[in-house]
Amino acid sequence: MKVSVIGVGHVGLITAACMADLGHDVIGMDDDRSKIETLASGEVPFYEEGLAALTTKVVGEGRLRFSTDAAEAVADADVVFICVGTPSRDDGSPNLSYVQAAAASVATHATSSVVVAEKSTVPVRTGERIRHALALQTQSRGGGIVHDVVSNPEFLREGTAVEDTLRPDRVVVGADSARAHEVMRRIYEPLLARHACPYVATDVRTAELIKHASNAFLATKISFINSVARICELAGADVQTVADAMGHDARIGRAFLNAGLGYGGSCFPKDVKAFIHIAAELGYDFGMLRETDRVNREAIQWPIRQLRRLVWNLADKEIAILGVAFKPGTDDVRDAPALEVIDALRAEGARLRVHDPVALEQIRGRYADVELVEKAEDALRGAHAVVVCTEWDEYRAIKPERLAELLTYPVVVDARNLWDPQELADHGLTVASVGRPQIEIPGA
Repeated sequence: MKVSVIGVGHVGLITAACMADLGHDVIGMDDDRSKIETLASGEVPFYEEGLAALTTKVVGEGRLRFSTDAAEAVADADVVFICVGTPSRDDGSPNLSYVQAAAASVATHATSSVVVAEKSTVPVRTGERIRHALALQTQSRGGGIVHDVVSNPEFLREGTAVEDTLRPDRVVVGADSARAHEVMRRIYEPLLARHACPYVATDVRTAELIKHASNAFLATKISFINSVARICELAGADVQTVADAMGHDARIGRAFLNAGLGYGGSCFPKDVKAFIHIAAELGYDFGMLRETDRVNREAIQWPIRQLRRLVWNLADKEIAILGVAFKPGTDDVRDAPALEVIDALRAEGARLRVHDPVALEQIRGRYADVELVEKAEDALRGAHAVVVCTEWDEYRAIKPERLAELLTYPVVVDARNLWDPQELADHGLTVASVGRPQIEIPGA
């Protein structure tokens, strides 16, 4: 089938490459000329495991191309995926201007009826607004064309997004016409033929809510275990053992019960705030989600409190920051908790050396007074303390004795519970880890 993808950011480019891998004829369109030129030159503008190789493969096979021309992208498409950004406004509501602009491009340039699929995370009833906007625009051109609108939310985890797209837990399609359901079933037939997963066919409103409900629930699990971590710290218990035991219960599961620095990235912070706002507009106060957001903001302050306790005055102290990306496997720093940690430490006058395996380019030029280093050991050498903000495996591989050798003060603030605190203590290190007994070495 002929597939158009409007917006080739994280979701759009992965959608385009994977749809091409399924055998469809795909064009990725974006009005960011520099991004399209980068893709046309054979490069991918951000890091995502396996994406560069897949993109190179399907472009080489002639199934994926890129353009800044909306008319070229939309004219004879069977399905148009809208994958543009929906950034938060100050009140938490999503800004849907890019979605509206994408819908206008379809209405302006489509030469026949197409299925317009929402991939962007949007509030419930957005599909109706898109359908209305399409109808108005096509009527202004003389009418005669009726477009279908469907909700086809993505459930990608950055770092494993390609795998999640080609081998999803489920495919959700919300449509209000039999024709739209038939077209979307054909789109996903190649995937379903090689990967068995539930295909959830529902109406547009329900599909729109599934996405927000899913992300909000996962964010709530993270905030729940971070609240349990605070209790474990006060009681002298171990949150990881608590989480492991909870996870053995099939009704709960172990995923997303990792206490730490809280959630970040382009989805959870934005989607939680959006769902709170959506609920309020519909007349419901989603108090549980407001608490989820509050606990997450509190979690990001945890390493600052530990540093004040263990190092005392932070002015002019050398602090090593390990990890900038909001999670391992990606270079995405949008709403990354590490950036808030960096901002707080800069405000207290600390001198920072920052390392990340792939994300340094995303913050280069952002801080004039922060040293970005290419090797983790260069960040650690001579530091008064180290804060782990992203749980990259290469940090996990650093031996306790090497940490003790490199640090000037033996202080480790492990905000991702990367290391065994007792093992670090056995090598003379004072350790603060989330939701676990704090181990201080006398005289350290």
